[in-house]
Amino acid sequence: MRIKNIAAITFLLISLSVFSVTDTWGPTGHRATGKIAEKHLTRKAKKKINELLQGESLAFVSTYADEIKSDRNYRKYYSWHYVNMPLDTEYETADKNPKGDLVTGVNFCIKVLKDKNASIEDKRFHLKMLVHLIGDLHQPLHIGRREDKGGNTIQVQWHGRGSNLHRVWDEDMIDQWGMSYVELANNAKDLSKHQIKEIQNGTLLDWVKESHQLTKKVYKSAEIGDKLRYRYSYVHFPIVREQLQKGGLRLAKLLNEIFN
Repeated sequence: MRIKNIAAITFLLISLSVFSVTDTWGPTGHRATGKIAEKHLTRKAKKKINELLQGESLAFVSTYADEIKSDRNYRKYYSWHYVNMPLDTEYETADKNPKGDLVTGVNFCIKVLKDKNASIEDKRFHLKMLVHLIGDLHQPLHIGRREDKGGNTIQVQWHGRGSNLHRVWDEDMIDQWGMSYVELANNAKDLSKHQIKEIQNGTLLDWVKESHQLTKKVYKSAEIGDKLRYRYSYVHFPIVREQLQKGGLRLAKLLNEIFN
């Protein structure tokens, strides 16, 4: 009887932990964004980035910022993955996290990469971080509400199994589609030069504002306990694909400005 109780408590704790973690785009999403960015780098930027990353691709390093979360030495970077603010607030007027956030993290990475006195090691680290953070910026629930941890505590079912709204947007829809990151990147929408320029226009705060507008729509798309299946993916997966592409194009813009 005790064994059964222990097993039940263990299962409950594991289940609760699922909804207390702040996730990001899953590996497939981040790698697709990195792969798309690589296609839009100038020759000069591509050469410098290749030297700095010692041959590793943007797709490969795109998950680095998540991988280091298990190392206590990097805990101070955890808050860089998101911005918490009310839906009716803009970043400029929102209360800021004293530990930093996605916006301050991106700006700090750019500052280090532009610093001629920064060490190669520092530049390599912050380049890896930047690749990841620009991906996070384009996942709408990374600019979500503090009270539900960006949708992590909005528990739903995805094709009959437990999940949460954040995870549905991070990984579930992408995994359900069944494509590799290369396939996702290669099948991104064919855009004209003018369309690409339009996407790349604006500042970091403009991109935050744009993502936050999507955040509001995502929160309206599901409620606690909803059973999400094919219809949800049919309606919303095109937005996921669009955000992955925007992230890649904007990452390329920043890297071209830094390394040219």
